Amino acid sequence: MDTRPLGETGHDSTVVTFGAIALNWLEQEGANQLVELLLEYGVDHVDVAPTYGDAELKLGPKLRQHRGEIFLGCKTQNRDYEGARRELERSLDRLGVDSIDLYQVHGLETGEELDAITEPDGALAAIREAREEGLVDHIGLTSHGQPALVREALDRVEDFETVMFPFNPVVAAKEGEEYDYEGVLDLAEREGVGTLGIKAFAKGPWPPAEDLAPADRPYATWYEPVRTPAAVQERFDFAAARGLTSVVTPGDPKLVAMVLDAAGRYDGMDEETRRSLLDRHRDEESPVPQQLHH
Repeated sequence: MDTRPLGETGHDSTVVTFGAIALNWLEQEGANQLVELLLEYGVDHVDVAPTYGDAELKLGPKLRQHRGEIFLGCKTQNRDYEGARRELERSLDRLGVDSIDLYQVHGLETGEELDAITEPDGALAAIREAREEGLVDHIGLTSHGQPALVREALDRVEDFETVMFPFNPVVAAKEGEEYDYEGVLDLAEREGVGTLGIKAFAKGPWPPAEDLAPADRPYATWYEPVRTPAAVQERFDFAAARGLTSVVTPGDPKLVAMVLDAAGRYDGMDEETRRSLLDRHRDEESPVPQQLHH
């Protein structure tokens, strides 16, 4: 599987990052098998968070067994020093490892949150201290919305070495500042910041829960995903061809193997195909900037 430099971290990430929330829906044996499948495909970047149910615990056994093969990303949604430090230590304990390769401020959505994390008693102070102690190697940012805020954060915080944000043709086809993730990608590329794309496989928001029977929502994802091999391939090709460092897998384990196959078959996307894809999705309902998790 192809790899790309993750900004200036010195790490080369595979063009697929495993979104380990998928492990939360599996028993331990199934979680072990899924991680082994990733390693067979050569995936070297795994992303997890304490808010993903038992995913940290489920990832732990195979992570420890193959620690040298896995670039580990984790996150905190705490905005203050004490909360971020406590959450980092809890994640280290649950994962059973001594350090995390990439620790990310997770789900930044407001200017108030950006102000909070940059205060002397904010989350970034705790993460920087952990970096000095060798508990964290690199610092990143994730956001599910507000691309202008993401650009402001990258301008204000020199520590951010990676940024994770939504990227798919439904969003890219829209006009308006709230959809301008192309601008985030351009800034990150100029600044040498690694880019991780979420919601690449989002078809659109799920219909309201009261309108859906359980059988109509067969995937454990925050958005309705595309679900055929051809559509998954098209979505992967779109995101990877635009220049993202890595595309994060969807949150349902049933879709992961399909994405791995698409990554293995990736051969770019020409401009004519890209424009046609955008035109086709221009009038569809976007899965962002709704407050969704990947």
